[in-house]
This record gives sequence, C-alpha cells and structure tokens, in this order.
Amino acid sequence: MFFDYFLSFGLFFLSSMALFLLFLFLYAKVTPYDDYEMIFAQNNTAAALGFGGAVVGLCIPLYSALVHSVSYGDFLMWGGVAIGIQLLFAFLLTRLSGRFSVEKHINSGDLSVGVLMAFMSISIGLLNAGSMSY
Repeated sequence: MFFDYFLSFGLFFLSSMALFLLFLFLYAKVTPYDDYEMIFAQNNTAAALGFGGAVVGLCIPLYSALVHSVSYGDFLMWGGVAIGIQLLFAFLLTRLSGRFSVEKHINSGDLSVGVLMAFMSISIGLLNAGSMSY
C-alpha cells in the first residue's frame, strides 16, 4: 500500500516537474528578449526578477491543480491551463510599447520594472489558482 502512494507521488511530482520545465522553455520563447542570456551572461537583475516572478506565478496554480484535481488527467489539464494563462500574460505584458515597454525597460535593467513584472506574474498566478478551486 505504501508503495502505491509512493508511485502516485512520483507520477505527480515528475509530471509537475515536466510541466515546470516545459514552462521554462516556452516562457523564454514567448518573451521578445533572451531571458537566459540576460540573466546568466549579462547579470541583468531586472530580467531575473521578472523571470523569477513568472516561475512563482506558475507554481501557485500548478500547486492548486495538484491539490484540487480529482485525477491524473484532470491535473494535467489544469496544469496546461496554468501554463497557458501565465504565457499569455507574459506575451501581452512584454508587448506593451512606448513608455510602458517592458522589453525596453528589462533590456535596460530597470529594477522597478523587473519587480513590477514579478508581482504582476505572481498576482496572475494567484487569480489563476483561485479560479481553479472547484
């Protein structure tokens, strides 16, 4: 019986890690700038904050999907919804132009915009998770 619980844990944990890694890949494709280059090569703290907020913003609804799902398939579906909502938000926010251009400010390393992006992503994640509570 314990072994069955352990297998169930492993399935859900590995699947959530796969969804997490998929999000890391897709997020870098959705943003108009190279997140990994900016963070690891340019030491851009604003980009790191924005990216970190996006990661937390995903994990909140992913956690909600883990807790509230009635089956493995249900979890995968809601995990996909969580990824889709977070990516859509990132796509829209990073496409603003003019003085509200997130891309321009992140490229410039403006910490205030990185912090704002992080908190906006976390806020969307909380709303996303709350909407999954059925």
